[in-house]
Amino acid sequence: MQSRQFSRIAAGMIVASLAGGAIAGEIQNQATSTGKPMSPKLVPVTQEMLNASDADKNHWLHSNGNYAQTRFYPASQINTGNVSKLRPAFVFQTAVMESMETAPLVVNGVMFLTTSYNHVYAIDAVTGEEFWHYKHKMGPVTTYCCGPNNRGVAAHGDLLFMGTLDAKLVALNAKTGALVWETEIADPEKGYSETMAPTVIDGKVLIGTNGGEYGIRGFVKAFDAKTGNLLWTFHTIPEKGHEGVWATHDATGRNMLRNIPVEKAALAKNGGDFFETLGGGVWMTPAIDTETRTVYFVVGNPSPDLYGDIRPGDNLYTDSIVAVDLDTGAYKSHFQYIAHDVWDLDAVSPPIITTAKGKDGKDRKVVIHGGKTGHVYVHDAKTLELIRFSEAMVPQENMWVLPTPDGARMLPGANGGVEWNPLAIHPKLRMSYAANLHQPMTYHVEAAEYPGGDKLWLGGAFKVIPGEKQFGVLSAVNLDTGKIAWSAKTDQPLMGGVLATAGNLVLTGEGNGMFNAYDAKNGKKLWSFNCGAGVNAPPVSYTVNGKQYIAVAAGGNTQLDFKRGNSVFVFALP
Repeated sequence: MQSRQFSRIAAGMIVASLAGGAIAGEIQNQATSTGKPMSPKLVPVTQEMLNASDADKNHWLHSNGNYAQTRFYPASQINTGNVSKLRPAFVFQTAVMESMETAPLVVNGVMFLTTSYNHVYAIDAVTGEEFWHYKHKMGPVTTYCCGPNNRGVAAHGDLLFMGTLDAKLVALNAKTGALVWETEIADPEKGYSETMAPTVIDGKVLIGTNGGEYGIRGFVKAFDAKTGNLLWTFHTIPEKGHEGVWATHDATGRNMLRNIPVEKAALAKNGGDFFETLGGGVWMTPAIDTETRTVYFVVGNPSPDLYGDIRPGDNLYTDSIVAVDLDTGAYKSHFQYIAHDVWDLDAVSPPIITTAKGKDGKDRKVVIHGGKTGHVYVHDAKTLELIRFSEAMVPQENMWVLPTPDGARMLPGANGGVEWNPLAIHPKLRMSYAANLHQPMTYHVEAAEYPGGDKLWLGGAFKVIPGEKQFGVLSAVNLDTGKIAWSAKTDQPLMGGVLATAGNLVLTGEGNGMFNAYDAKNGKKLWSFNCGAGVNAPPVSYTVNGKQYIAVAAGGNTQLDFKRGNSVFVFALP
């Protein structure tokens, strides 16, 4: 482990890091190549810019648009009346032919995008010309589930921040791509890795962790943006109390068929010291309420995924939405959707802060989440009390039949519903838009002791049923009622994410390469373009010199084995 406290850099120089800290000072690494000179229009990203990003038409400064993560773009130059004329402005090809889930940032006409295996590119957001290309020097150990993806960077000042597959947090100079500092978030040999886009606020870089399939102990951590030093940690698995309240029903009121007496006996016999390997990864970027200084995030499945006998109790805070204090990481509240999950229906789609009617019919601040169950959940932002859940957006069968050695059929399958796909909202229409997938599966369980952090630990398997139809569903949900306003069915399961715009457009992609625009009011498909590889990333939009652009990555998807590519497509009107 001692070797991890040093990093070999230019001309054999050794720079030692502080224990638990970072390699500081700009490092002249060999991982960055340069193209044309950086645009003089690139400006430092101030905290004021990040705070005001929900109304910013010129930039795209957060992976999900703003701290509330609404994925609503407030410009309407491209709209329902002219989207049929949308054409490619340019296509940027990366050096990596592998799945792409990046949500690019755009700062004053400069785009920052990522690929699998932690490459970062800075390009001209109008022409596609390359400024620089950074390739992370991966450590000897990478252990990750569901593809070598990266979902984007965060920006603040002159720095960009990225989590890596070998569980590092790196800071890059936005103008040059040079490595400024790096720090280890967690030990990759224990199954930790990073694919999420971090977020940065008030000098803190917030990032969660992957690893729920490897027996890790999940967390969200805050690091100092200038130095990389750790500021606070919130563990998604408490050392004590993870047994919870022994809930028998899920968030929708359905019986989960738990044998509580048997679980309690197992806990009394074996104790509760399995908290270190109980899972609870945080896959996606947290939302931040800047008024109350509250961080909201959702937590993934317990470990092992399907073999619950070894982890009696509710397994808090897995399969939950959680709120913590921005400044200290202290717990505020939580709501658990599925206690003692044995179906891998973890909470992964990033939460959104918005407004909806409460149970009293009055508008209130809410936090919403799209679940693998196929429901959109609406919570009171202060308490996380569940106000309502939507109608089911995908077929549901045999919920919650328990996995068996031979396999038990239950729908949704382990991929959802709403997988990691970010939702979008349209605040004026009071709608949320969710990209769902329907993939029938059988759930198989087998006894499995902890094998060590670098080995997959499922305790069984979930298997796609050969010959059964799979498809996708783009659903518009009324946040005030939970009713589905409209649905658009697609030929393949939807995996990627959604963008809504003030032009009353909803945009999302398919694994067959189609990138589609729909009318936000009624779901009518208005435009499509085939990008040649799976469009399995969330779109973004921005304006440069008065012209609106829409960008999306087409690199396919490892999890569903959609056709790979290496490109970002950028569209505009003629």
